[in-house]
Parts: sequence; C-alpha cells; structure tokens
Amino acid sequence: MAKKRIRIDMEDADGAKYDIKLEGNVTREKVLKIFEMMDLMNIEQGPETPNLNSIGGKIWNIIDKHFPVGKFTSNEILEKYEDEYEEPIKLSVISTYLSRFSSKGKIERSKKGREWAYQTIKLSQKHNQPRK
Repeated sequence: MAKKRIRIDMEDADGAKYDIKLEGNVTREKVLKIFEMMDLMNIEQGPETPNLNSIGGKIWNIIDKHFPVGKFTSNEILEKYEDEYEEPIKLSVISTYLSRFSSKGKIERSKKGREWAYQTIKLSQKHNQPRK
C-alpha cells in the first residue's frame, strides 16, 4: 500500500514562510488540525471570496465550507446547498458546475461506483510509488 504524502506551503501576512509535510497515515482529522493551527497563527487562505449572488459561487462556498479536505459527491453538495440556502436546485445543475470546476483544475474527480467523487485541489498531494 502506498503511503500518502501531503505538503502544505504557506506564507503569512508578515512574509514568514511555512512548509508542513504529513506522511503515512494521513487522515481528514489530522489535516483539519493543521488548518486549526493555521487559524491560531492567523494564517489566512487567499482573498478568494465566492460571489454568493451566483449559483456557481454558492456551490463553491458549500465545497469550501463543508468539504475542505476529503471526497464528496454531487448528492452531498445538493443536500448541503438546499439546507444552507433553503432553495431547491437540480442535481444536473450541481453536476454541471462540478464538471466546470474540474475542468478549471479547482477539483479532481474520480469514479466511485456509479457516481463521481470529487476532491478539492488546495493541497499538493503526492503518492509514493511502490518500490520494486
């Protein structure tokens, strides 16, 4: 089984640079702890604020807020969208936007059974190849 490796490079407002590497059994909880540490150090992510007046902006906000790490499906986005914005949306609309985000390199998509699974591309993820 290949080890997971995640590398996070950051720079704070004062110009200090941080390089964090996780190797081995990398879990969602461990990555979330890193984000909590960044929050404690007042390291903010880029000034990218989604436009909540557009459907695409609302969908991206759901992804960013509820699925910063880990995989998700279009059905999960549909549930969160309708809960958060209290308005109906078609699954086909969400799938279209997720496909666009994938084409733009904002998320990765892979087949999971009969549906697609998505994951944000905020972190540089590398998988070691098995050694011969």
